Amino acid sequence: MSTTRKIAVGLGIASGALLAAWLLTGNRKQKTKEYISKKADGLKHAIKTEKRSFDDSDAHYI
Repeated sequence: MSTTRKIAVGLGIASGALLAAWLLTGNRKQKTKEYISKKADGLKHAIKTEKRSFDDSDAHYI
């Protein structure tokens, strides 16, 4: 892995950690928790509605 790529990955991880720390401090903590839980519930609902069952009860002979 080249030095430039290592620096870019390091900066990405550091900025993500800094953003998470900022979002979870002060009065933003409750708003962030509510936003994440609302989006997670929406994602769970979307996954449940898209599931389809597949019945392969027919025999396939070669």
